Amino acid sequence: MTDIRDKNSLPIVDQGEACCGDDCCGSTTASTPTDVREEVRARYAQAADTAASGGCCTAEDEAETFGAALYGADLESVPDVAIEASLGCGNPTAVADISAGDKVLDLGSGAGIDVFISARRVGPEGKVYGLDMTDEMLALARKNQQEAGVTNVEFLKGYIEEVPLPNDTVDVVISNCVINLSVDKPKVLEEAFRVLKPGGRFGVSDVVFENGLTADERAERGSYTGCIAGALSIEEFRGGLESAGFSDISIEPTHLVADRTHSAIIKAIKPA
Repeated sequence: MTDIRDKNSLPIVDQGEACCGDDCCGSTTASTPTDVREEVRARYAQAADTAASGGCCTAEDEAETFGAALYGADLESVPDVAIEASLGCGNPTAVADISAGDKVLDLGSGAGIDVFISARRVGPEGKVYGLDMTDEMLALARKNQQEAGVTNVEFLKGYIEEVPLPNDTVDVVISNCVINLSVDKPKVLEEAFRVLKPGGRFGVSDVVFENGLTADERAERGSYTGCIAGALSIEEFRGGLESAGFSDISIEPTHLVADRTHSAIIKAIKPA
């Protein structure tokens, strides 16, 4: 079985400059897991501050591969600031089979775009948890929640490697271009499996490499904080899900984000 624990410490290179500031998507020098986590936190803190002040967080040349343009009509009733702060690579809410009454967890929920879409789908009998480690994003998400009057949502502070929820809590786990940012992806997948109820669904959008790229080739395609260098290959992601205990795994590339690098919809089931 594929072991993905040795695949995560990859070189980090400059991805260039986005409209949310010089430090948002630019070069990184992180060399340890703690450094990587702090640079990710700093990037998303700046994105939150930029969106809150009326700026955008996706460079014009990235608009078709990252950001809110990927949602279409699902953005109805979503707060504008949550839309502006979106840095995702797809629309997991469209493929996660979210139903009325479900409990949903969004890993790395940011300003809340996927949380608010999910909240509309689960209705008053359901609940959506948004988990994020960045104080600025949490503050922005809670402000968006208050202004939108959404009551079936709770934003939690924490790490996606250490989800602050009991076992067998949620029906659905979603995430949008976040798992690739973790330096311990096996733990993220294990935590997703743990908090899902038996029969629960895992449905995320994330960046994946085609199989066979070397670490140097991955690093050439973008930075860790820019959702590229830390990504798994399709084979590695499948192996991680299998190791965590998931079944019915599907990984479907949806669009190209760099050479031999794709946004993909990843789905799996926790066996009943």
